[in-house]
Amino acid sequence: MTGACIFGCNGLVLSAAEAAFFRDADPLGFILFARNLETPDQIRALTNALREAVGRDAPILIDQEGGRVARLRPPDWLGWKPALEQMACTKAGQGTRAMWLRYRLIADELRALGIDTNCAPIADVPAPGVHAIIRDRCYGGDAGTVAAAGRAVADGLLAGGVLPVLKHIPGHGRPTADSHIELPRTDAALADLKAVDFEAFRRLADLPLGMTAHVVYEALDAENCATHSHDVIAMIRHEIGFDGLLMTDDLSMQALKGSFAERTRRALDAGCDVILHCHGDPGEMAVIATEAGAMSPKAALRAEAALALRQVPGEIDQTALLAELDGLFMLADDDQRHDT
Repeated sequence: MTGACIFGCNGLVLSAAEAAFFRDADPLGFILFARNLETPDQIRALTNALREAVGRDAPILIDQEGGRVARLRPPDWLGWKPALEQMACTKAGQGTRAMWLRYRLIADELRALGIDTNCAPIADVPAPGVHAIIRDRCYGGDAGTVAAAGRAVADGLLAGGVLPVLKHIPGHGRPTADSHIELPRTDAALADLKAVDFEAFRRLADLPLGMTAHVVYEALDAENCATHSHDVIAMIRHEIGFDGLLMTDDLSMQALKGSFAERTRRALDAGCDVILHCHGDPGEMAVIATEAGAMSPKAALRAEAALALRQVPGEIDQTALLAELDGLFMLADDDQRHDT
């Protein structure tokens, strides 16, 4: 049975020890970071080696939002402004089309490398004071705008043969802390959370894959962040209505405390389907693989349904799509698209 985990690897080439570990642990999939990415040919060789290690067409994930979070950058790949900046400088009524084009182009680049899952869209609705690590990655200031743009992001990825991962459920738009460093909290009233934060995710609840937020929502569970909270995940499933495969955010982040065995067990007991561990540390991965074991029958069905949505996309004319996208900006050139 496939393991209830998604793992990173250490470098540009899969080592013999890593391949042997992955063969035995059989994780659901893998995630790539800048340390794994150098040239197109090298990346294709690595994605092939990862799949060969587990003997199947395992999903390979990446965080390729563009802007602040972009593992692939120019000159080999397209550069992008942060999403919030792009939405702000798009002509009225054209924001969702611009986001669809952006992510259809990103999907085309990912598929060419053997990467078939992107950790986007973000459906966080940024409140005043939200930490900068989140703010400029968002799509707008209200649930309706964010959800509409999020839908365009997901549709663009799916059209390009790449699975979207909805994040950070049920909302990372209020905390002033960075979950990579410390545990974020929000004391917002439940009514406000439902009307804004949770609403954006509710409108995207049919997406196949999701990622939890390492955030404490005091109105629901004052002790545990969403990743470790049975109450919050029950709300995600029953009120937001998300029934896709739910993975944790990276279990290595400093928002979480305790051993990796404890972090893993608490996440699965709370209702997460799959553990995400990104650092590629062999000792940590061994502990997580042992503690996580195989996916539950329900998680396996969710994974099967998600992976069935992978499709071989039709060819695109990158030049034509870029020209259309540039025409949607308020300036007459592409300054509003490109990262600097």
